[in-house]
Amino acid sequence: MGQPRFEKVAFIGLGLIGSSLARVIRERQLAGCIAASSRSQTTLDQALTLGVADEVHRDPADAVRGADLVVLAMPVCATEAVLTAIRLALKPDAIITDVGSTKGNVVEAAKAVFGEQLPAGFVPGHPIAGGEKTGVTAGKVDLFAHHKVILTPLESSDPEAVRRVRELWQAAGAEVLEMPVDRHDAILARTSHLPHLLAFALVEQLAAASDNLDIFRYAAGGFRDFTRIAASDPLMWHDIFMANKTAVLDALDGFTQQAAALRERIVSGDSSGLLGVLGRAQAAREHFTHMLAKTPYMETTSVSQQFTLNGGGSLRGRLHIPGDKSVSHRSIMLGALAEGVTQVSGFLEGEDALATLQAFRDMGVVIEGPKNGNVTIHGVGLNGLKAPAGALYMGNSGTSMRLLSGILSAQSFDTVLTGDPSLTKRPMERIAKPLRLMGAHIQSTGERGTPPLSIKGNQPLTAIHYDLPMASAQVKSGILLAALWAKGTTSVSEPEPTRDHTERMLQAFGYPVSVNGNIVSVTGGGTLTATRIQVPADISSAAFFMVGAAISPNSDVTLLQVGINPTRTGVIEILRQMGADIQLENEAMAGGEPVADIRIRSSQLKGINIPEDQVPLAIDEFPVLFIAAACAQGRTVLTGAEELRVKESDRIQVMADGLHLLGIDCTPTPDGMIIEGKGQPDSWPEVFAGGQIESHHDHRIAMSFTMASLRSSQPIHIMGTETVATSFPNFTLLCQQAGLPIQVTE
Repeated sequence: MGQPRFEKVAFIGLGLIGSSLARVIRERQLAGCIAASSRSQTTLDQALTLGVADEVHRDPADAVRGADLVVLAMPVCATEAVLTAIRLALKPDAIITDVGSTKGNVVEAAKAVFGEQLPAGFVPGHPIAGGEKTGVTAGKVDLFAHHKVILTPLESSDPEAVRRVRELWQAAGAEVLEMPVDRHDAILARTSHLPHLLAFALVEQLAAASDNLDIFRYAAGGFRDFTRIAASDPLMWHDIFMANKTAVLDALDGFTQQAAALRERIVSGDSSGLLGVLGRAQAAREHFTHMLAKTPYMETTSVSQQFTLNGGGSLRGRLHIPGDKSVSHRSIMLGALAEGVTQVSGFLEGEDALATLQAFRDMGVVIEGPKNGNVTIHGVGLNGLKAPAGALYMGNSGTSMRLLSGILSAQSFDTVLTGDPSLTKRPMERIAKPLRLMGAHIQSTGERGTPPLSIKGNQPLTAIHYDLPMASAQVKSGILLAALWAKGTTSVSEPEPTRDHTERMLQAFGYPVSVNGNIVSVTGGGTLTATRIQVPADISSAAFFMVGAAISPNSDVTLLQVGINPTRTGVIEILRQMGADIQLENEAMAGGEPVADIRIRSSQLKGINIPEDQVPLAIDEFPVLFIAAACAQGRTVLTGAEELRVKESDRIQVMADGLHLLGIDCTPTPDGMIIEGKGQPDSWPEVFAGGQIESHHDHRIAMSFTMASLRSSQPIHIMGTETVATSFPNFTLLCQQAGLPIQVTE
């Protein structure tokens, strides 16, 4: 069999399936050109970066012009709209195939566009492969190897077109079968659609149970194997269930009857009958497995990960940094509490922000997405949250826990907030104390006031004035959020300015906020009104590339549309004082937040005494600023940053340990660090030795030492880097795009 050859292949949609097939075509050299269309510019940018496509288009008609193969890889419900859009742009002899899980509705959509006489090149298909992860970055060249692909050619399908589509999938390593459309939909309803439906239903039922944490904690392998598919894309499966409704309902009715029969055997004590059913099922399953003769795909989760980086290099390019984590958190919280539907774009799909999102889902809020940074929140109003079935799990997110403490203090139901082992060591009395002054009943754990936090419902809150003993945007925000339900006007005074995202976003949702100098005030009893929120790129994430470009020779990086909220720009001011070449371009407003393109080029840095008034404005950026200080000429001194000792790790001590290991003379202090820089005027010496860094599973530590490799003489190995996904899911991808290759091992 000769491998198929295409001059141009066009993909409409680049999710897991589409991007995986594109990777096959690229690796096997099956096409001269790969074009792609997607509604998401982010997806298109990633496709170019990853080399999945040669050309990308927002308009699908532009993508298919001149293509001799068109692959429809978008949701099945969009088939008619896409075919309508591309119909006039198609070559007369173009082959059209799809990857949808249902076929009847795809054929009907084609007839609605082309009429009863369908194009001869139209060959519907369905690869039976997938995974829980979605999107262009999840694609794998071996996704289809040892899996089946079902083609459902029509009477109108040209045999030559069928042959070429079959050979394409065979080149991907798949076993290709053919069957009629209606037969496909009936079989897949039972073998794929029904299991997914049942898995979603079971997980929904158990997640709503009062003892859900124990259920999932002690679940055995069978439960995990069966419910694994409930982690699949809900929107995709919603479309499949609705598109194949008749067959799915038939399959569900059959299962319901079988379950009722099993129940009756158990109730009546029919031991032999029950054993017969179980035995026949076991035998059938084993036979089925042998007949398939394939190894099932299993998703594995590593408990640990490490980065390996060779020394030297530079950074160049224009980079899209992920959305701001602080703004992402607040968009979910206020959107859930608003009246109406809030649309969020640019949402950071990292673990911390997702913990906040899941908490509100657990409290009855309908949230669609996130998908490519887009989230739709169906707000329930200030009094519409429902009691969760169990404790709300915050993962590693201190922001989620502290801000939610304020919201939950005013609810009519009791709640418990918990998190992972790292979060349960972090102090929460700083937020619990002022909330108790407002009338909240909050109980923390142990002498240090750590999670879990138990919050009692039905406690009327009263407005207070609170002087923050130390600058903390999280504590301030928790109080202001509780103030939405408090009687009277609550005010908070700050010793130093902190992030004002909460104040800005409250106003974006139409809630009045008074700011008078260092005092912020909110009066309870108002209403939040749904709106659109555009989340700017995160300056804390941008800081790693800002420092990386500043400390490495021949670097020139532009970071696009980064949030430059004046309460967050301490990192820019500090780097400028150190001599960094930083320019702000294309300044604008996005979602109530100021944004700009930040351009930074190689710079000869000098050590400074960091002004204490800048410390609250750069508190999360100090780990990577320590890397900049090590590359500067002279001494850098940080004071007034004791909060760094109670982050995900003791960032002062952990950074000092790592810097010492790499050959840097530094002295940790109770509230900061003294660093003797090794930079030289008008030269770029190697500053760091190689070695193995323990990040203590702190994402910012891991990413900071990644940038140190740009000035290292030997490879640097960074342990515990799996937590980078907490705040920066595509960090390694952007590093590679900018010219800093990272080897990731598990």
